[in-house]
Amino acid sequence: MSWEDEAVVEDIAAAGRLLSDTINRDLRCYASGDLLDALDAGRYSSHPYASPQKEWPPYIDVSKKRELPPQVMECYNAGVGQGMAFCGIFPTIRRAWATVDETLFMWRFDKWDGTCVEYSGEEQAICAVGLAKAKAGVFVEAIQHLLVLATPVELVLLGVCCGASSDGSDAFSELSLQPLPEYTVPTDGVTMTCVISTEKGRIFLGGRDGHIYELLYTTGLGWQSRCRKICHTGGFGSMLSRWIIPNGLKFGAADSILEIAVDDERNIMYARTQESKVQAFDLGRNGDTAPKKVGEEKNFGDQRDGRHGSIRNTGSRGTSRAPKATVVSLAPLSSMESKWLHLVAIVSDGRRVYLSTTPTMGGSQAAGGTIAMDRPSLLRIVSARPGPSVGVGGGISLGNVLIGTRPQGDGLKVQEAQYSSGNFLLADSSPSPRLLVARKDYTSPLIPGASSPYGGMGASGRNMRALREVVTTFGADEHTYAIVDMLPPPEQAVIAEALVWDSSTLGSGAVGEVSRARALWALGDLATQHILPRRRAVIASTRGLTEIVMNRPVDLLQRLFESNTTRAILEEFFQRFGAGEAAAMCLLLAARIVSYDEKMISTAVVEKAAEAFEDPRLVGVPQMQGGAATTTPVNTGGGFNMGQVVQEAEPVFSGAHEGLCLCASRLLWSVWELPVFIAKGDSGNDMVTDTGGIISCRISPDAMNTLEDKIRSLEMFLRARRNQRRGHYGRIMGIGDLSGYGDRNGISRSEAGHKLQYDTPYARSGGGLQAGAKRQRVAYSPAELTAMEVRGMECVRRLLRRSAEALFLLQLLSQHHLTRLVQSLESEVCRQLAQLSFHQLVCSQEGEYVATRLIGALMEYYVSPEGKGTVDDISTKLRDGCPSYYNEADDKFYQAVQCLEKAANARDVEVREHLAREALDLLARVPETANLLSVCPRFEEIRFYEAVVELPLRKAKALDPNEDAFNAHIDENRRKMALASRQQCYEVITNALRSLVPQTALNGNASKMGPLDANARMRYVRQIVQLGVRSPDRAFHEYLYESMIELGLEKELLELAGPDLVPFLQAAGDFQTAKPAKSPRGITSPPSVIHLMKPITTHQAKYLELLSRYYVHKRQHALAAYVLLRLGERKGGEGGEQLTLEARHEYLSHAVVQARSIRHGALGSNAEVGESGLLELLEGKLAVLRFQLKIQAELEAISSQMAMDAFPPEGFADDEAFLRAAREKALELGAELKSITQLYNNYAVPFKLWEVCLEILHFSHYTSDAENNVMRETWARLIDQAITIKGIAEACTVVKRVGPQLYPGDGGSMPLDSICLHLERAAEERVSSSLEIVGDEDIPRALLAACHDSPEPVQRTYDQLLSSTSVLPSTALRLRLLRSALAVMREWTILVLAQRIGSIGGSFSGSDDSSGVRDRLCSTVNRYMTEVKRLPLSPAAVEPVSRGFKELEEMLLGSQSLQLH
Repeated sequence: MSWEDEAVVEDIAAAGRLLSDTINRDLRCYASGDLLDALDAGRYSSHPYASPQKEWPPYIDVSKKRELPPQVMECYNAGVGQGMAFCGIFPTIRRAWATVDETLFMWRFDKWDGTCVEYSGEEQAICAVGLAKAKAGVFVEAIQHLLVLATPVELVLLGVCCGASSDGSDAFSELSLQPLPEYTVPTDGVTMTCVISTEKGRIFLGGRDGHIYELLYTTGLGWQSRCRKICHTGGFGSMLSRWIIPNGLKFGAADSILEIAVDDERNIMYARTQESKVQAFDLGRNGDTAPKKVGEEKNFGDQRDGRHGSIRNTGSRGTSRAPKATVVSLAPLSSMESKWLHLVAIVSDGRRVYLSTTPTMGGSQAAGGTIAMDRPSLLRIVSARPGPSVGVGGGISLGNVLIGTRPQGDGLKVQEAQYSSGNFLLADSSPSPRLLVARKDYTSPLIPGASSPYGGMGASGRNMRALREVVTTFGADEHTYAIVDMLPPPEQAVIAEALVWDSSTLGSGAVGEVSRARALWALGDLATQHILPRRRAVIASTRGLTEIVMNRPVDLLQRLFESNTTRAILEEFFQRFGAGEAAAMCLLLAARIVSYDEKMISTAVVEKAAEAFEDPRLVGVPQMQGGAATTTPVNTGGGFNMGQVVQEAEPVFSGAHEGLCLCASRLLWSVWELPVFIAKGDSGNDMVTDTGGIISCRISPDAMNTLEDKIRSLEMFLRARRNQRRGHYGRIMGIGDLSGYGDRNGISRSEAGHKLQYDTPYARSGGGLQAGAKRQRVAYSPAELTAMEVRGMECVRRLLRRSAEALFLLQLLSQHHLTRLVQSLESEVCRQLAQLSFHQLVCSQEGEYVATRLIGALMEYYVSPEGKGTVDDISTKLRDGCPSYYNEADDKFYQAVQCLEKAANARDVEVREHLAREALDLLARVPETANLLSVCPRFEEIRFYEAVVELPLRKAKALDPNEDAFNAHIDENRRKMALASRQQCYEVITNALRSLVPQTALNGNASKMGPLDANARMRYVRQIVQLGVRSPDRAFHEYLYESMIELGLEKELLELAGPDLVPFLQAAGDFQTAKPAKSPRGITSPPSVIHLMKPITTHQAKYLELLSRYYVHKRQHALAAYVLLRLGERKGGEGGEQLTLEARHEYLSHAVVQARSIRHGALGSNAEVGESGLLELLEGKLAVLRFQLKIQAELEAISSQMAMDAFPPEGFADDEAFLRAAREKALELGAELKSITQLYNNYAVPFKLWEVCLEILHFSHYTSDAENNVMRETWARLIDQAITIKGIAEACTVVKRVGPQLYPGDGGSMPLDSICLHLERAAEERVSSSLEIVGDEDIPRALLAACHDSPEPVQRTYDQLLSSTSVLPSTALRLRLLRSALAVMREWTILVLAQRIGSIGGSFSGSDDSSGVRDRLCSTVNRYMTEVKRLPLSPAAVEPVSRGFKELEEMLLGSQSLQLH
């Protein structure tokens, strides 16, 4: 398809707005104009009637004349006029009828087939005949109608069976009458004068006694009779008079009922009596109740004009009085003609009297139709219209205007008349029989000196005006019996009805064939001549049947072209109808879309119509309207005037443009703003919902096909003129580009450098004064105006093409199970479908989306296993019928879908692989139109993941060809939209990953290829990742990495990701990307402290953990250590979870491991030296964190009162404030890392955590005082705290636990002398006070354990204490220290002796060093033994200690002598 034929969205949308405006104006004219307004305006018109133009073709043609069938004439002649004879027409079954005495004849009136049905089963003469619709369920299905025969004795029902022709083209080809002997009822002496039926099947009869009867019939169940007659207008007395009093004894003549007419739309019945009384009866809102008389009117005798304004004969008083005028016919008015006038009564003098059944009256200004829905309450005359005038000698005096020398209607003697939807037919018998036909005149009279109505909305009814009719007369037979409309064929009527209005809103009360046809005709010829055939009527007279045809305006124009008429006559036609209307008729002829006429349009007429449509002398040229200064009544003189307003000049296009808009709008107005689809459910409501119901198109497929053909014909005509460069297109060739309008591909003006605009071609009202008062728009040149108009016509042509394609698509969908197709759509699409109008389907993106989804559902049906046909079959139809909805790209897409369906059913692996790759190649050519959500799951089903990755990436690139998603210099919203469109494509790939991950794979067993095991799943996962990493799409890489992290595929991510993983993780984790700086000595400096202390969220921490794992995987231990340090020291982000101290400890521990791994890696010595500072930093931070953990544990224990009883702090015993403070401090410690100073001063000291204080002091190498008093005091507090809990034993335990951690501690962290003296004094006090029993070895062993079992420092401490007299003022305390020293010496001796004994054979080994130690030990033992003996204590206290030293000395000496031997 060439670029010129493509559906440009902007052009179609603009043409759609123009079309909506045209439809609204056209509907306001034809659907909203009320007949009452036209009659009111006609009261002041001097020319209500006009004659046909002499040079024009006739408005009325006599099509056929047929004599009565020979059987009728023979029977009539045989009776020599002694019996009764009647004649009439039944248009619903296409039959005319005649009765001669007791014999009934029926034959076709529209064509003579030689068949005349005869029925003579009655003994009495037939006095009335009627046709009724058979009620459902009473008779067999073949009987669709009932024939009602009335004789003076009884009423008889006959079944009417109609059969179609063999080819089905004629539904009324055959007719037979079925006698129903059980369905008869006596008349009870009443002669029936007329029979009428409603369109719902009710049968009413008018009696000569002046009463109205109804004939009821049923199946006759039980005791009820099958047929009975009831009187609706007579009471009980009337019934007695008919049965008891003989007719001969009744005095006075009854006012017989001569005619009954039923308004099936409003359910009102009217009756006309012999005395010209008109009665109105209410049949109920639904037409099923007994008739209720609501009013009567009898004042029809005087000639009146307008609303009771009389026009009386002013002739001589001696003139003989004319006979009183009588009512000869009644005709209900359709609501399409008037909402306020309900009935027209035709009087014998030619007048039409209009009546209403409601008291309130209004015109077009009244609220729309609310009064029309009220039930009738009266009958009154509203308006009257005079009849046509008759000239001298009985001829019609009709010129250009009616000669008013004689009173209107004077001399007419109407014997039969009919009014139907604007057609008024009179059978006149004065002075000679003739027929008058009055039809609405759509032309406007020519006014001398007036300009041609070029560019206007047309002269035909564009504004409401007085009713004006054109009258045609021709000769008739002596007596006319009936005048009846010929109904269009049923199939044509249904299509025309669907294409003229929405049958559910306009004319909704018209349920029967006749009523609905009249409602269609009420719209007028101009609005319906494209879809309705010419109206026809049949006149039954004494000589036979005459068929007349009413020519439409387009028929008149066609005959003008056929007759080679002069140009002056053609110009007159355009002027009288208006350039726009006449141009629209030319298009109907040129495109051959005039409806249902037996006469084909010749090629010569087509060419002449096309030339006339393009002739500027006929349709005018576009021009600027307005722009002149208008003077207000303030000042009419010269000079400057503030009241003078300069109107803004507006471009007004020619009649050709208007005609095209009119023609297009009338083709589409039945579907344009109405829903496309309806659903019929149990409730009967016509609406589309997702709750069920049968979905169908609102218009039938036949109607859509007809409309599509007409629209395509019009579009093809316009396209042919464009391609041939003829007419309007030829005049602007070389001016500019026709592909668009306005700012899009516009034409540059040479005078000004702006582009031409295309807008609604009619002058806009409102807002012009304010803007135009300041400056006047610069006028366009004629060439520019012509170019603008042609651009507008080109937009309308594209709209027509798009509309035809939409209709074709709807037909194709209707041929399938539309309900099933809709059920396969999502609820949101169904909601859009329910609200979708044809306008939206053609012009909007929403309509494009819904159409695409429906086509997708249709194609799914064809590619599914249970579908019929192949994709090629339906694709060819779609591609040829609606290329703008289904183009070449769509064709390739669904061919690929078909390949995938075959691949899914293929068992051979190679065949499946070949089909899958073929599908991928097809889709790769049209990535922008590929429906990824539909096709990628199919590739997943056959395990062809290469396409699952490649197709979304191709579509992402096609949707964002300029890579706006990566451009930081464009508008942010535009960049985000581009990125969002890409991410929608990426989501398809990540969904495939989700389906393969065991934790999220919910459809793993749904494939026809069977379930996948874990190894196969991971193999496909790796394949998808590898294919994705190869792509250069950076945005996809980030999206892929995000999804893999979400799915727990961290291992595969670290192994398979590309080099951009590190920047991605750094950016996602808010980690600095610059490498750590190195000092000249090679020591790596850590990242910025400020950067490290920035809060990060849990989400960011996840990326940093992966970054650290990546560095470990790549053996970049230093970078891994820095990342772990960042994680361990981070602050919790806003709304994120708090990091526990245990987790921080784990991070820092791993960081230390990574820092230590640097030295063991494959790095040089310089790197080892450079990273030594990092290790020290990490180890120090880890140690501080351990202190914090320990303090937190202690505080939590305190807050839970686990240790309150053991060591309650002073001043806080049973104090709730202290417990609350402990809880708060514990929470503070868990929130973030604290410095070592904060831990000591704010937490450890206040809560007397002396053990932690000692560890902190030891770690920090505290050396603030030379005497080491802080450390000594802390130890003393710790020991006192332990003694308070459980005595000396607990204190010894604390020493054993804490001492090894601090020893030797450069001598300051472990003051053994203070610890030893504090313990010994406390022990002596508690023993002397009998508070506790302390063993001699408890304290020495605790000190030995604190010194890592080294006796020498302990012995040195005791020796130091014993040597100081000031420290040990008490003799008992000195004795206790000597006992403890004995225990230490004993341990030392055993250790020395054990070192001397070899492990093999008990042999002795020694050295000079060990001999020296023994000598020192012996000397010390001897000294201690001497000091014990000197103590001024009782022998009982001293002897055990002295003996112990003695034994120890002997042990040492004995080992020495053994060594000498």
